[in-house]
Amino acid sequence: MEAKEQIITCSKDILSGIPVFAGTRVPTRNLFDYLEAGDRLDDFLDDFPSVTREQATAVLELAKSAILAEYDAETAADSRLVVAAVPGKGWRS
Repeated sequence: MEAKEQIITCSKDILSGIPVFAGTRVPTRNLFDYLEAGDRLDDFLDDFPSVTREQATAVLELAKSAILAEYDAETAADSRLVVAAVPGKGWRS
């Protein structure tokens, strides 16, 4: 996967700093709006030909990684709380 900076850019000069696909003026949010509305990735790519399939896939991978990292952090925190809350087990992390 490309470096994050090469996938998404933010600049005050482009759409007032809204995150866009690198090298385009297409907000990354548009991809999620399309998918949320039930449109296919190909529909998005057809409507925004300046965005490559690789860019769109990379943005989805970044989002997936962020969600999984958040889930993993919450799960680890919950696990510590459960162990710490078990009577007779004492305080453990």
